[in-house]
Amino acid sequence: MEFAELILTPKLDGVILHTQTNEPVDGTLCITGHHLILSSRREGDQELWLLHHAIDVIERKPIVLNNIIQGGLITLKCKDLRIISLEINKAQEYLNVATSIEQLSNLNSQQYLYPFFYRPMYTILEDGYTMFRCELEFAKLLATDEWRITHINRDFSVCPTYGPKLVVPKSITDEEIIQSAAFRDGGRFPVLSYRHENGAVLLRSAQPSSAANNKRCRADEAILNVILGRSKKGFIVDTWSKGKSNSETDQHYNQWRKVTRSIGSLSHVSNILQSFSKLIEACNDASCSTDKWFDRLENSNWLTLVLNSLNAACVVAQCLDQEGSPCLVHGGKGMDSTLIVTSLVQIILNPDCRTVRGIQALIEREWIQAGYPFATRHRHSCYTPSQLRPKTSASTFVLFLDSVYQLHCQFPFSFEFNTQMLILLFENSFFSSYGTFLADSERERQAIKLHTRTTSLWSYLNRPDVLKSLLNPIYEPNQGVIWPSVAPISLELWTELYLRWVIDQTQTKNMFHQIQALITKEKETRSKAIKLRNELIALTKEYYEISNETENN
Repeated sequence: MEFAELILTPKLDGVILHTQTNEPVDGTLCITGHHLILSSRREGDQELWLLHHAIDVIERKPIVLNNIIQGGLITLKCKDLRIISLEINKAQEYLNVATSIEQLSNLNSQQYLYPFFYRPMYTILEDGYTMFRCELEFAKLLATDEWRITHINRDFSVCPTYGPKLVVPKSITDEEIIQSAAFRDGGRFPVLSYRHENGAVLLRSAQPSSAANNKRCRADEAILNVILGRSKKGFIVDTWSKGKSNSETDQHYNQWRKVTRSIGSLSHVSNILQSFSKLIEACNDASCSTDKWFDRLENSNWLTLVLNSLNAACVVAQCLDQEGSPCLVHGGKGMDSTLIVTSLVQIILNPDCRTVRGIQALIEREWIQAGYPFATRHRHSCYTPSQLRPKTSASTFVLFLDSVYQLHCQFPFSFEFNTQMLILLFENSFFSSYGTFLADSERERQAIKLHTRTTSLWSYLNRPDVLKSLLNPIYEPNQGVIWPSVAPISLELWTELYLRWVIDQTQTKNMFHQIQALITKEKETRSKAIKLRNELIALTKEYYEISNETENN
């Protein structure tokens, strides 16, 4: 396929750009294979560079006079929550542009997307695709006699959504792993997520398969019994709706206490996206009264999902940290609410996950390598009408990022990265110049040779000039556990993300830059003071040495 075949009008003058917060811009529209570009000759006007893949919904509104189309308005509702409109006053060009954008924003093959064509103009200092390999992330554990890497899934035959390398107990054989995989939904047998400093381990898996029909799986029991070690009990935490999931039988897992901590009444993951859609719909309604707006915010149920996510994570974190007991987390297929909880647990307990590299490593192992289907979940977003989007669409990763934002708000000194990094992760998970969030699994990534044909987002974010903009100026390393408040009053609406295209954020950004400059100056002053103090101590010491030498002579 040639992109040129889909571009009916490559360039068009006199197109008026309308946005939610800025004045209209009269400019020239250019359509390329991957971008929509609108620029104006007037100095100071904004320039639009929009990836076609960023568009969620396209709405046409023709201007009709005497039953003849004179032109029209093309409204683009984007996955980064923007709503922009292109006003075109010529009928044929209006139809051509609308048709071209519709075709280019709905390409079926991922290999036509921009990451496969993007070539960075900078030297890649680190290959983000090799930074967080399994053997590096769990190096300390693998040096012990308790854990090993299994390659049983190297051809993805045991579990199509897991990676080719997995960390399992050393005493468990590959044959037992195969049997456990057959017992679990989608083959997602229990694998290691995290080992706490007290030795308690966190596992994740899918629920038992409905095909198992309460049958016993001794191999699965063996995996969990090995994990128990010296502990008298473990916890199986179900994050799915009560009554909606299959569970382990008490008789065969008698040392494991089952706890249900549902994130929401989820009959399907698409309900998370439905909640997110209602939230954004309320945020975009400027005509809504204050009381009605708060009602709509509450009725969206989004903040309840955030609260439940944090609550479930705190329960698991308490089991690991305070009880010293191992935990297995699952829910449904183990690819949505499960990953939210296991990820948040690690941020709460492990200070490394609150650093720039730590959050990257966490997302790599708990989401990307763990088989979260980014391509499927993020093909559609909040603007696609519910009747048009498949039930496989979801905003689970957005829910995770919002939960991290809440932790950041409650513990602003404990995170090395700022909230702008969370927004970058949000955007790049839907559309990007980089291949990190493409495809549904490692199996698919290998099939399309993604690691050799695209650039990693981590390679870009860890460049010194980019990294500087992502650092939290008030960061003070905190080696302890952070226990968040899960009271409803403790939650904040993430206005920096959800309202950034609705309310002008310039003043907030300027204030942040001023605070950042003051903190930088304070740190520099403190550094100079320490240096002068050390020089004074050295001079004082030298003075007394000379004085003593003079007296002795």
